Amino acid sequence: MVSTFPSSSTENLANVRLQIRSLQPQLIEWRRRIHQKPELGFQEKLTAEFISQKLQAWGIEHQTGIAETGIVAIIKGEKFQHGKVLGIRADMDALPVQEENEVSYCSQHDGVMHACGHDGHTAIALGTAYYLQQHRQDFAGTVKIIFQPAEEGPGGAKPMIEAGVLKNPDVDAMIGLHLWNDLPVGTVGVRPGALLAAVDFFNCTILGKGGHGALPHQTVDSVVVAAQIVNALQTIVARNVNPLDSAVVTIGELHAGTRMNVIADTARMSGSVRYFNTDLAGFFKQRIEQIITGVCQSHGANYDLEYINLYPPVINNPGMAELVRTVAESVVETPVNIVPECQIMGSEDMSFFLQEVPGCYFFLGSANAAKKLNYPHHHPRFDFDETALVMGVEMFVRCVEKFFS
Repeated sequence: MVSTFPSSSTENLANVRLQIRSLQPQLIEWRRRIHQKPELGFQEKLTAEFISQKLQAWGIEHQTGIAETGIVAIIKGEKFQHGKVLGIRADMDALPVQEENEVSYCSQHDGVMHACGHDGHTAIALGTAYYLQQHRQDFAGTVKIIFQPAEEGPGGAKPMIEAGVLKNPDVDAMIGLHLWNDLPVGTVGVRPGALLAAVDFFNCTILGKGGHGALPHQTVDSVVVAAQIVNALQTIVARNVNPLDSAVVTIGELHAGTRMNVIADTARMSGSVRYFNTDLAGFFKQRIEQIITGVCQSHGANYDLEYINLYPPVINNPGMAELVRTVAESVVETPVNIVPECQIMGSEDMSFFLQEVPGCYFFLGSANAAKKLNYPHHHPRFDFDETALVMGVEMFVRCVEKFFS
């Protein structure tokens, strides 16, 4: 048999594309099966079972139960006895969202929904695994496909790394994709350097002294203290961060009080911090606490602060980003094509993998406004154009081809 996988000729490119596109019905079926049975982070038992059944049926070596529900599949190319190792990562968890779509494959789990495209990521990774397994004779090296739990929180990448998924055999580089409804279907968003921001979370309880609304002089009003803290925190980015560095401090929750004529003794707020520059790691925690301390002292209040460094920024290796970009040039067939200005302040725990090995995380456009498939991520009506699934498989397969060439 003459191999068609490693050649970049027009004829062979079309042949490989035709074979991959024949998987489209299965990709849709797998994606919709996963979509109907969404599971939250570290609870992806049905999803993991489905993945394992497929891998076993295809004769693909894999390990289950990593970081509770994670799976690692290993596909060894047969072209050479030895070679490099490329990791492909796909997240598989859903969100605590009640789906509002009226489709045949709507979520069957009340209050849980694949509202971010992870069902598509899993289907794409399965399709890639199937194709590579059928064409082992056509590539050198080893591909590790990592099905990761809990990307939406509290994070499954770090526990999987700690469990050794990048070892035995050692992974040389990583790639991953995110279906993206901010880009039209058929486009690829890829850039070197920081793609997604670091994210920190914090929870703060203001401890004042309650009392009657008519006697404020007998109290320490936690609402007033909290309000001043919220305003003061907005000065961090405006006045303490270099204007050339992007950063965001957001207060997403503020809860206080029980009645209109009672001064609340406590106020609770929660917020997030996002930034690209790794030099800012540690700065925000220090500055936020300085502001909270100062405001509380000026009012005679106390506080409890919990600060969590969740995910570092997703930073793409220039060489791996260039690999993905050149692959996209041969795969993408739309006028918009490659979008290098795709940096956003969202966050992803793919960042932990990219701290360990060079790699690239990229966006695959999945929106189709004509079909009303352009609701934003995390929206109860989120859905995407499923033609992106086969494009994702081709992107991964071609990245494997180029990485091992």
